[in-house]
Parts: sequence; C-alpha cells; structure tokens
Amino acid sequence: MDMALMVPKVSIGSNGGTMPVIGMGTASLSPEAMLDAIRIGYRHFDSAFAYGSEQLLREAIAQALQLGLIKSRDELFITSKLWCSSAEKDLVVPAIMKSLVIMRNLQVEYLDMFLIHWPLRISIHEIPVPKEGIHPMDIKSVWEGMEECQNLGLTKAIGVSNFSRKKLEELISIAKIPPAVNQVEMHPIWRQEKLVDFCKIKGIHVTAYSPFGAIKTSKRNNQTVASNLVEEIAKAHGKTSAQVCLRWLYEQGVSMVPQSGNKERMKENLMIFDWALSGEELNRFNQLPQHKTLQASSFLGSHDLLLEIEEGI
Repeated sequence: MDMALMVPKVSIGSNGGTMPVIGMGTASLSPEAMLDAIRIGYRHFDSAFAYGSEQLLREAIAQALQLGLIKSRDELFITSKLWCSSAEKDLVVPAIMKSLVIMRNLQVEYLDMFLIHWPLRISIHEIPVPKEGIHPMDIKSVWEGMEECQNLGLTKAIGVSNFSRKKLEELISIAKIPPAVNQVEMHPIWRQEKLVDFCKIKGIHVTAYSPFGAIKTSKRNNQTVASNLVEEIAKAHGKTSAQVCLRWLYEQGVSMVPQSGNKERMKENLMIFDWALSGEELNRFNQLPQHKTLQASSFLGSHDLLLEIEEGI
C-alpha cells in the first residue's frame, strides 16, 4: 500500500487548504534522508531559513522528481519560516523570495505554509545574541508583510510558531488574514492543553514539533516517569514508544513533524492510524508532570524578552 495515501489530511485556514497530519522535520536531515522520506511516503516537509535545510530539501525533491517518486512539486506540502532577523514589515516579502529562489529551479514558485518562527526580532547576527540585539516584534506590521506574501501568491497559507495565547490574541485582533497554524513544542510531558483549546476555538490548527520531547533520553524524574508509562503502553499495544507519542498527539487533534534519519523509524512513525489509545491510557497521560524541553534562551541567550516568551507573556 502507498503509505502516502494512509496519512490523513487536516483542514487549515479559511481557504479550503489541507495538510498531511504527519510531516518530516528537516533541521538536521541530509538530502539522502529526505529522499528516503519521500520514497517511504512523507509528503509534508517542515523547513526553515534558520535550519539551513531549504537547499537540502531542494536537492531531495530534484532527485525524487528524477526518479519518478513524485510527478510534481504539487504533491508535496512545504513549510518554511521567517527568521527573526527578517521580522520587519519591509523584510518579510524579500525573506520568502529568498527561500523560493533556493527552490526556483524546481519550479517551486510558492510555499504551502510560511510561519513566523519566533515572536521577536533580532538585529545582531550572533549566537547567543547580545542583549542589545534582541527586540520585541511589531506583530501588526510584520503580519501585514505575511499577509502580503499570501496575497501575492508566494504562499498558500500563513501562520506562526512559538506563539502563546497572549501573542495570538494580539495577532488575531489586528489580522485581516488569521493565522492558519501555530507550530509549538508539544508532547505527553508538555501537553499545552489551554493553548490547544484556545487555538481550536479560534480556528487555528496546532502542529507539534519535538513530539517525543526528552522522554527517552533525559534522567529528570518527570521524564523517567513518562518514559516508563510510554514504554508500558507501547508494550501493551505492540508498538514503539515513538508511535505511542505520535498516536497521543493525533488523538489531541493536532498534526506533528517528527524527525528521523532512520528508514525503519520513518516507516514506523507513519503507522499510527489503525489503532487507538484507551480512555484509561489517555487519562494516565493527563497525570504526567509537565516539562518544556526547548528553551529559546538556551541558544539565543538568557534575556528578559526571551524569558517572557517562554513564560507565555
């Protein structure tokens, strides 16, 4: 069976668009791994300027077309993101054009989704960023630039990433085109219930990145408890721990962008649609202590603005 056909699609935005519920994260994948993903059945790829993965994705798509794995770019759902250094109104359209130029020789003349990567602006290009290089983002003017991208046909839909409920409320109050997606960290030990409920009410689809969190790698007490629970449930269903985490996300009504360069795990991660978690198992997940894995301050610097973003302010 064609595994690409097994993956359900979710509705996004108000223009009738759809998106495969499972995508492939590309932050550290090689073109060969991306090609393997296409061959296995992935049709949704999550890239970003900051990842440096747009060029590599182009190479994988070129090979896939040459090999006949796909007939055209239109079979793929491609996401990219506006990096913080371009979070000014007059820089948004040039930023998406730069992403498209990277893929233009594949006749990729549009993105399916363009997201604001983080709700902040950076003016000094160093990591970590000095305090004087971190600024609040002018949501209204930057979103006007995002809307221009959609109106020009450069992207089919626009959205955000790492936006709290407060940031979304501010955005919704001024948006002519509401955000179609909010991509955030989400997994069984960072469940984001209030944010997900808010997004559902507002018609914003949630996509989960880091869908496994640190469940299998950390020795922190709460991750150890979560790991034991996930492993127990996985054994009961004859599944992997990763499949349990992804199935849990699917039952929350969100999409997800796991990342793996291992072909067997790529296949396994698509095989979550012919079984379900029980009500008791879901309730046990709801009892897990919460821990956020990704902190922007850990790589951009421990600045007040970043700490406010992490606190959802």
